[in-house]
Amino acid sequence: MTTAYLPGFLLGLSLIMAIGAQNAFVLRQGLRQEHVFVVCLACALSDAILISAGVAGFGLAVGALPWLEPALRYGGALFLFAYAARSLRSALRARHDSLTPSSTKAAGRYAALATCLALTWLNPHVYLDTVVLLGSVSSQYDGHKTAFALGAISASFVFFFALGYGARLLRPVFANPNAWRVLDACVAAAMFAIGLKLVL
Repeated sequence: MTTAYLPGFLLGLSLIMAIGAQNAFVLRQGLRQEHVFVVCLACALSDAILISAGVAGFGLAVGALPWLEPALRYGGALFLFAYAARSLRSALRARHDSLTPSSTKAAGRYAALATCLALTWLNPHVYLDTVVLLGSVSSQYDGHKTAFALGAISASFVFFFALGYGARLLRPVFANPNAWRVLDACVAAAMFAIGLKLVL
């Protein structure tokens, strides 16, 4: 069982460590200490559902629906462009104090959750990574697919909660309002680049 669990954990961790739209959002929520548990749990549970579907063979069904990939791709790109514009506007604000956690009104829990789920489920890459790739690799562990899936799911829970709650260690850096400007600018650039890549 360990021989399948550990590869699943390591592969799952390597696939979600790259900074993307979802990770940037979790980092931002962690820095602001807004709805961190709900956001981290939503990300981890979403991954658990997708990984389970992939290991169960749902990747083959996704491949059989030719309209699904372009729909996810263009829908996800549109959402990412909108989020990039929002982050860029935040980075260019004239009032520096509006970017500090203490002076910014927290987004509602449901709004934060909706944004988190959109960044997760409207991203075509999440299906390629968790459903298709992890699903196909799990076939190498015939008889131990459950252990492989549990390893990958564990990696998601460890990563997202570490990112969300570990972000508070960076709060002294982000006490400077200009640091928020830089973060927002980087998030905007990353979102736009990912969206552009989806379109092209």
